[in-house]
Amino acid sequence: FSCNLSDLSCSFLGLLYQEYRDKSTREEIETRRLQDSQTDPEETSPSEETPSEAEPSSTIENKAPPQINLLRNSNSRFNLWQDLPEVQSSGVLSILQPDEIKLQEAMFELVTSEASYYKSLNLLVSHFMENERLKKILHQSEAHILFSNVLDVMAVSERFLLDLEQRVEENIVISDVCDIVYQHTVNHFSVYITYVSNQTYQERAYKQLLQDKPAFREVISLLELDPKCKGLSFSSFLILPFQRITRLKLLVQNILKKVEEKSDRESSALDAHKELETVVKACNEGVRKMSRTEQMISIQKKLEFKIKSVPIISHSRWLLKQGELQQMNGPKTSRTLRTKKLFREIYLFLFNDLLVICRQIPGDKYQVFDSAPRGLLRVEELEDQGQSLANVFILRLLENADDREASYMLKASSQSEMKRWMISLAPNRRTKFVSFTSRLVDCPQIQCVHPYVAQQPDELSLELADVLNILDKTDDGWIFGERLHDQERGWFPSSMGEEILNPKIRAQNLKECFRVHKSDDSQRRKLGSRNRQ
Repeated sequence: FSCNLSDLSCSFLGLLYQEYRDKSTREEIETRRLQDSQTDPEETSPSEETPSEAEPSSTIENKAPPQINLLRNSNSRFNLWQDLPEVQSSGVLSILQPDEIKLQEAMFELVTSEASYYKSLNLLVSHFMENERLKKILHQSEAHILFSNVLDVMAVSERFLLDLEQRVEENIVISDVCDIVYQHTVNHFSVYITYVSNQTYQERAYKQLLQDKPAFREVISLLELDPKCKGLSFSSFLILPFQRITRLKLLVQNILKKVEEKSDRESSALDAHKELETVVKACNEGVRKMSRTEQMISIQKKLEFKIKSVPIISHSRWLLKQGELQQMNGPKTSRTLRTKKLFREIYLFLFNDLLVICRQIPGDKYQVFDSAPRGLLRVEELEDQGQSLANVFILRLLENADDREASYMLKASSQSEMKRWMISLAPNRRTKFVSFTSRLVDCPQIQCVHPYVAQQPDELSLELADVLNILDKTDDGWIFGERLHDQERGWFPSSMGEEILNPKIRAQNLKECFRVHKSDDSQRRKLGSRNRQ
């Protein structure tokens, strides 16, 4: 078995990965919109609900279907498994159950998207990294920071793609792909952690080079204009590995939702998903680690303690939220006084384990006058008491810097800012809607139709087609959501998404999510039981 991967990537799938990914997520959004608009979204017929698994497979084996010579078919432009001429001429589409066809499509998408991804990586290396003019402009250390270990990443993708394509060519009906995903994730995908962990340095180096080296800026602009790049930016190629490893986990989740329960294919999908989740988490931690350390050092330099000093820098501490609030002055009897001096500015730094309360002083410094462990914070919203007390809440420190209880009446600039502070300060406080982890039959949901990049630590970056449970919302256009596929929580503008109105679609989304994560839990329990034995 041999193949020319470059030919495959260019001819089999004419799209760069950025285009493929965008096309795929747009189709996912439109499919969900269509389902949401239907009065009865259940597509399953009685025959689909009780599929006969053994019978079709034996029939297919007896027919000895032809191999799909994808690698050698230079004219291939198919996006769907069922559109392949070999599939259509074999007659398997009339034999397979609809659920099995959907599963074949899910597995085939994982293969074709890897081919598209490899094509884009190949372009990053051949068109940008190996450009002779660029090589002369960049110092060796600059090139290393900019491109990191992309050659290792590409080699891993090449080996992975070869194994996937070999599996597709074995039989017209794909037996499984998740066993291959598992093996490669365990043995080779650590190169992604190395690449993604370098992302902060990479972004900084790129900005610096654009600013300091006009020749670099000129060459990059010329290379981006080449028709090969299809109007895509250099930076969109640099971020490919992080996007791919995240997307791969979602593609495996999609397969896991479609495989037969308690089958070998479910077991291999669970194993692959678990390993991919470990790699994705390590990638996320790698990205956060450097930026968090730098941020903590910067904050420490700005703080001056009026009270007993608290060491800020810790390897296990990071910033959750910072900002200005208005503290109410005077006794409670003065609440109704409409005076400009009713409130005084204070500044809060909230870390994952600590709250520091300050006043801003000249020279971009902050004087700390109180602090408390985050676990000893309580919040309480005031009932509407007129405009002057709108967006006011009470913050209680059960044990402050003086080892006593303290209360602060604080006013936020808007309803959303008040709710964001309250949820950050007391994360276990009940939200307007309950999280999906409570196993509710129904919960408000939203799907992302515009990507969003988080601007604050308490916000959540969104990718197209993400589905989230709505935990809270504000009148001024913000939503606090929990993404179904990874349970990450955060705030984002409501304009980024469309609410899913059909209760049956919401229930289906939850059911699929429970299956993925409940299965993960049961696998962990089995492993723990084996370890104890």
